[in-house]
This record gives sequence, C-alpha cells and structure tokens, in this order.
Amino acid sequence: MSNFSVTNIGPMNSWREHFGGFVPETSRDGRRVVDHELDSEVIGFTATAYEPGEEAGYWHSHSTLEEVYVFLEGEGQMGLDDHVIDVGPGTVVHVGTGVMRTWRARPDSPTQLRWLCLRAGQIPLPAIPDDAVPIRDIPMPW
Repeated sequence: MSNFSVTNIGPMNSWREHFGGFVPETSRDGRRVVDHELDSEVIGFTATAYEPGEEAGYWHSHSTLEEVYVFLEGEGQMGLDDHVIDVGPGTVVHVGTGVMRTWRARPDSPTQLRWLCLRAGQIPLPAIPDDAVPIRDIPMPW
C-alpha cells in the first residue's frame, strides 16, 4: 500500500457549493476541510469561498498550529491581533501561534473571496533540501 491519498476539490467556482467545517457552530457554505478527505497526519488544509460582504463572525488563535493563507481571487481583509490587512489574489499570509485572526470578503469585492489555508505544527519543518535527495537515474513516468 502506498502512502498517499487523493481527493478532488473541483474548480474554484464550485467551492461555494460545499458545506463544511470543524464543528457545527462554525460549519458554513463555502468551507471545505480537505484534510478530512485525505490521510494527512500533520498538515491541515481548507478551501474556502466567501460571498462579498461575508465574514467569519468570530476570532480565533492556535497554540500549536501555524497557518498559511493563500488568497486566489476576490478582495478581502484579515484581522490579525490589532492590525487589519487587505488581501487579494496573490496575497500569502503566515500566521503564527498565539495570533488572533479573523477575515472577511469586502462588500465591494468583484467576486467571491477564495483562498486556501494550510495548517501545520506537529514538528519543525526540515530545512529543504536536507529532507530529500534528488534521484536522477529513475526514468520519468511520462
């Protein structure tokens, strides 16, 4: 048995159709907890789509996990402790442990605000490429 798993989250314009979350109180349209569909042990991953004007409606922080938000489409804002930053396509935000966070799609966003959030924190990441060695004598499969 190989140590990989595969799922398909579909094109970004279909993300809003998914209803999901971690607990019933924070489940909603447009949230997909992708790591629940995979055999991931130390990496969490969500795909989210908010309508213009929609917001999380709560703050949260993590004591162990770091998160990286990769914004792909739309215009929004993130609250990070005492700061508010604008986010949009290409914005990547790292949020460390203990930082309070929340987010919203701007009411005037021309499209849904769509982003990926990656969570990890079980062990420190290895320095790359120290974790892997390129093997160049195996033919490519294509």
